[in-house]
Amino acid sequence: MTLQKVSPGRATLAEIARDASVSMSTVSKVLNGRAGVSDAVRERIEGLLHSAGYSRRGTAHEQGKLIELVFDNIDSEWSLQIIRGVESVARENGLSVILTESGGHLSLAPDWIDGILRRRPVGVILLFSNLSIDHKRQLATRNIPFVVLDPAGDPDPDVASVGSANWSGGLAATRHLVELGHRRIAMVSGPLAMLCSRARLSGYRAALEEAGIPLDPTLVDAGEFHYEDGVAAGTRLLSRADRPTAIFAGNDLQAFGVYEAARMLGLVVPDDVSVVGYDDVPSASWMGPKLTTVHQPLIEMAEQATRLVLALRDDPHRKLVRIDLATSLVVRASTASPRS
Repeated sequence: MTLQKVSPGRATLAEIARDASVSMSTVSKVLNGRAGVSDAVRERIEGLLHSAGYSRRGTAHEQGKLIELVFDNIDSEWSLQIIRGVESVARENGLSVILTESGGHLSLAPDWIDGILRRRPVGVILLFSNLSIDHKRQLATRNIPFVVLDPAGDPDPDVASVGSANWSGGLAATRHLVELGHRRIAMVSGPLAMLCSRARLSGYRAALEEAGIPLDPTLVDAGEFHYEDGVAAGTRLLSRADRPTAIFAGNDLQAFGVYEAARMLGLVVPDDVSVVGYDDVPSASWMGPKLTTVHQPLIEMAEQATRLVLALRDDPHRKLVRIDLATSLVVRASTASPRS
């Protein structure tokens, strides 16, 4: 027998169990993310839950007082700024924050969502964009809203997201260097598979074109958003006979790596090379010299994402939005006019 189409949210677990030819306890295991169910049976039940328009009822009383924050990797000051923003709004609403690592930004661990289904938070904030159709459906049938924060890619239209103006940030950073008189300006980009990296690189290119400076592809070096990648890329760029007089790094960690590359090569920032970072993490102002960087409002972005996920909890039919907050250039001591 095939489950007849019922009005959204009105299908019963008994009907789901009947049509899946399983017991109620098996459906319950799937619904709550518990083990002990084969992949084939789990997939069949999930399909029936979705096609029947099932929506878990009673969640306001049954859900834990949690917001789940899912990172691909928690390993930097950037992550701490996000945590502070989420925790601030959660605390205002009498909620706690739980952190989950999902795997890499390009390949998620296959079981990352199981814990979420078991814990049943009031909402989920995701630090990646490639959420599968199945995962969206699983969250929807459990009445768990989610928001993507600082998207790695271009989120689908059915996904609420909060990001920042990455193109404008790349444009402002490069314009600053051009205005100081630099013409050989290199860029250490983040992973080009990530939308934010491509947007910052596009802003860099636009500023060069605006200034009539031909783009030299050999001055663009891509890597991960890690300190070690900044050291490696900075060493390659600054070891050239025609080395750049300025480097725009895709994030502050890469910029710190460029500092180290310059030091190892006997160069001085900003006398021999100007450096601009991106993010404006707290340690940017502790460096010697203090780092000129693009301020990305990480705490505000996290606060906005948390308020949005709570609004979706209160009104599941609320229109999904994409919010991009403004970035701004913070000029400090790591940039100066090039030596004549």
